[in-house]
Amino acid sequence: MAILNSLIVIPTFNEVDNIGKLIPEIFSLQPEAHVLIVDDDSPDGTANLVIEMQKQFAGKLFLEQRTGKQGLGTAYIFGFTWALQRHYQFIFEMDADFSHSPKALQSLYDACAVKGYDMSIGSRYVKGGRVLNWPADRVLMSYYASVYVRLITWMPVQDTTAGFVCYKRSVLETIDLDKIKFIGYAFQIEMKYAAHTLGFKIKEVPITFVDRVEGSSKMSRGIFKEAVIGVLKMRWSSFSSSYRKSAPAHTAA
Repeated sequence: MAILNSLIVIPTFNEVDNIGKLIPEIFSLQPEAHVLIVDDDSPDGTANLVIEMQKQFAGKLFLEQRTGKQGLGTAYIFGFTWALQRHYQFIFEMDADFSHSPKALQSLYDACAVKGYDMSIGSRYVKGGRVLNWPADRVLMSYYASVYVRLITWMPVQDTTAGFVCYKRSVLETIDLDKIKFIGYAFQIEMKYAAHTLGFKIKEVPITFVDRVEGSSKMSRGIFKEAVIGVLKMRWSSFSSSYRKSAPAHTAA
């Protein structure tokens, strides 16, 4: 079953070594899908390469360029909003560095389009999932970060920081995206938490996560600190407010 009515949102910053290989691979596997690149003013020419590739993939490869490096979370929110303004029924988020294999797009799509889940997650930490080429200390840090998140939030998701996700349109229409406050890895946690608290059905699909070969990692101590402290703030604020988008007020005729 081909991926239909779908947009794959890929944020980029200095990914010229990866994006020129990733985009053709996605379209070779999923020719009916559309891809949106959200580039944060990459000085390495990432956007220029995408512009060249748009000639080959006209009508299904799109580019939005933003000024300055604004962060992963804001790039995805931008992409989600862009998708909701159009006809897409399934919206993916995916890294540009080949840590997320395009071959797994089909499984994520099937979980939502065929099996009836509202959100599917490419998971490293469910049965069948694994991590390649990461040092042991980073694997342990990531795994126990997810354990920590589950303890604080009671969220039944094994890979809470995963960044390979498929959403049904209804999920992103229901979540008030203006209330998503985190921009680093905590963004991934907050989106899952918002969907969970609003009662959406979530499915984890096992994937093989491979560390990047080209380019440099965007991980930093500040991003990790945001995730650790942000989870506590997120859990506390959820007692007094909801992530549900408010219904528009009715005005008298």
